[in-house]
Amino acid sequence: MNLWAVLCLTLLVVELQNGACQQVKRRKDIGENRIRPGGKRVKVWPTLKDGRGRSHSLLTQVLDKGRFLRLGQSTILTPGKNMELRCKGSKIGWSYPTYLDTFNNSRLSIKQSDKYSQLILTSPSAADTGAYSCWVIVCDGTECEKDHDRAYVSYIYFKDKDNLFVPSTMHFEIVYLRPDQPAVVPCRVTEPQAKTSLHREVPPVEITANMTQMAYDPTKGFILQNPRPEHQGVFYCKAETMDTPQISTKYQLLYVEVPSGPPFVSLEASPDSVRGGDNVNVTCTVLGEPDVDVSFTWTYPGQGSRPVHIQTSWRLVNRGMGYTTRVTQSILTVEDMETIDFGEYMCKAKSQHGETIVGTTISK
Repeated sequence: MNLWAVLCLTLLVVELQNGACQQVKRRKDIGENRIRPGGKRVKVWPTLKDGRGRSHSLLTQVLDKGRFLRLGQSTILTPGKNMELRCKGSKIGWSYPTYLDTFNNSRLSIKQSDKYSQLILTSPSAADTGAYSCWVIVCDGTECEKDHDRAYVSYIYFKDKDNLFVPSTMHFEIVYLRPDQPAVVPCRVTEPQAKTSLHREVPPVEITANMTQMAYDPTKGFILQNPRPEHQGVFYCKAETMDTPQISTKYQLLYVEVPSGPPFVSLEASPDSVRGGDNVNVTCTVLGEPDVDVSFTWTYPGQGSRPVHIQTSWRLVNRGMGYTTRVTQSILTVEDMETIDFGEYMCKAKSQHGETIVGTTISK
């Protein structure tokens, strides 16, 4: 009886050891060759994902001696040292700070190879601070589009103790405040850890940041969540590290009276009473946002047969309580009115938000 007990116990120990060995072997199999149905041998690797469930970025920086650094959401680099970025894929699109395109900067070059695309920026400076991104382009025949699931971005700071603020091409910028959307005072920094504050010039006072009404984002600037007329004025930003504090460019904040939408148009002819031989002005006026351009198209009775003179202009006006509006006008002038000139005059005003058509009739 004791012999049978010892034999059973021995068999049980052997089975437990075999199970443990098989479990270890299964762990070692990860990443090794496996055989798919059909006899084809492939190598399987586990998929690495970040906290958002998205594959790790394919955007990398090329370091010395062929080493690579996978870029995160933000990166701090040293000015003056050439930067080379790579993005895996046979067809890649890029974006970078817009001013590099504006001035057709020869320091920037992009090259595409069979397996990756590279972006090279020589002698970068604090002004090159901004978002750099790449994405895979997917094509179906001649139609190509951006693959949003394979788009990668890193905000790159070129840390410069002599330029805590990203240099601007303008010494004085206008920021429009709209009641229906947040406004941004764009004093971006090259050192994300710098202590930054917003100041009104007259009367001199620091504007305290808080998370509900105003917040600071080093990649954007100060964000005013609910702009109001009292936020108007001349402002500047101040940044501090261990060295001397630095001042940004100045910003003129103007409150906009007219909300976004199709142009608000009025049409008026003068004089009120017209006879043959008179000179007539037909004025098309648009009240709109200060930074929104407006174009005009005219339709009139003697079109193609009679000469007319058209003059377009615009100006900013304050309309009480500190509200700022852009007034854009197009004036059509007809000299020495003839019979063919009497009839309906149509003005079409068009902006990025839509278009509006108005008309008036000139009769004898």
